Amino acid sequence: MDWLLVAELAINGIFIGLMYALVAAGIVLIYKTSGIANLAQGALAMTGGYAAWAFTALVGLPIWLAIPIALIAMFVFGSLLERFALRRMVGQPIIMVIMLTLGLEIMLRGVLPGFFGAAVKKLDIGIPPSPLFLGDIFINKATLIGGCISLGLILLAILFFNSRLGVIMRAVSDDQTASWSVGIKVERAIAIAWGLAAVMATTAGVLWGATQGIDWSLSLLLIKALAIAILGGLDSLPGVLVAGVVVGLAESLATGILDPIVGGGTRDVVASVIIVITLLIRPHGLFGREHIERV
Repeated sequence: MDWLLVAELAINGIFIGLMYALVAAGIVLIYKTSGIANLAQGALAMTGGYAAWAFTALVGLPIWLAIPIALIAMFVFGSLLERFALRRMVGQPIIMVIMLTLGLEIMLRGVLPGFFGAAVKKLDIGIPPSPLFLGDIFINKATLIGGCISLGLILLAILFFNSRLGVIMRAVSDDQTASWSVGIKVERAIAIAWGLAAVMATTAGVLWGATQGIDWSLSLLLIKALAIAILGGLDSLPGVLVAGVVVGLAESLATGILDPIVGGGTRDVVASVIIVITLLIRPHGLFGREHIERV
């Protein structure tokens, strides 16, 4: 076995996994606040990528201004999604709410490429295309920078949940009725969670868009994000970091080692296999809380 190749795959896989983890962090953020598994997170990443591209290509803004405006716009968009779609589902079975988020995912995946065109959109955020060499090991600069940015944002999210607002949002997740009774504005907390999740998704969409271009396929980040969120624990942001590294490593090694043997396609299988195995063996994930109900 070529151990140099394994090391190269592993290093690049870690940074790719961290970029996946940024999308998953949005899923965990909403679940920690509202107890809802958001299946629209992949489409939010795609929408954020399109927004950043539109502000540069269509409006003519420089990229350093277009990205912050896209982040603000997506925070508002995420909050409005909660206000006018999710809030209407209060009192409905949780499965219906989850199906609504899946419907939003499918709708956005169809509407935006139809509006902007199916061609891949280029997004240049200033990352030089030349690779970085660590000895004889090739490292993709885009994934390196993207992974570091993702790591920083997830760490900020972990610190955020130890702040006053973060504690309020955790209280809302634990017991919405009790939160209402002590004066917490539950609807506002959940809306903020959706806005922040949209910001995380947009950042991931921009980073991935700079790597592979922007089109409908960015929404497929949902599968990777779900694998990470489920493996790490749906209510654990630190678990997202660990699971992101695991999924990134597994995917990169499978692609580099198994693809030549089986003829390709393992990249699309790894995340699904991880989801199935985790749900069968440890449904609450590596770091998630196990919920026990008395009946």
